Amino acid sequence: METKNRCAWCEKDDLYRDYHDNEWGKPVYDDEKLFEFLVLETFQAGLSWYTILKKRENFRIAFDKFDYKKVASYSEDKVQELLQNEGIIRNQLKIRGTISNAIAFMNVQKEFGSFSKYIWGFVDGKPIDNNPKSLKDVKATTKISDALSKDLKKRGFKFVGSTVVYAHMQATGMVNDHVEDCWTRS
Repeated sequence: METKNRCAWCEKDDLYRDYHDNEWGKPVYDDEKLFEFLVLETFQAGLSWYTILKKRENFRIAFDKFDYKKVASYSEDKVQELLQNEGIIRNQLKIRGTISNAIAFMNVQKEFGSFSKYIWGFVDGKPIDNNPKSLKDVKATTKISDALSKDLKKRGFKFVGSTVVYAHMQATGMVNDHVEDCWTRS
């Protein structure tokens, strides 16, 4: 059986390996998928990504398949329903932040034509390859994530600190932080 070298962070189990091998660091230009990652990263703030991945399907169901138009119109009854949902992270500020992020997301779409055009504009439309030798070379934030975070906050987004934004950039392939000997680089 062939063994693949991977980024060390993903070796916890098959869920992590599958996410690493098939999603993490692959460029995403689809607004719906970008919103999904924005929701997941919002809830990940202060928690482990593994926790979020384990609950991902529950989030998908609870947040109407990450349909930002539906999320933007959630009522107080829906907020209360989500606060009772044991399958997700029941944080009132994050739930309300997700709703306001959906509204801000649509405002960005109106201004730029798509959220993808807006966010990818911060990296000139193509992934930045940091080519880290090892995990210790992977940063938690960059000047670009700082600038993007600041701009998102100015546009009304919540839970978009520079670390969360950089994780979003990694997840959606805006940056490639797969380590040097990771099989995904071949």
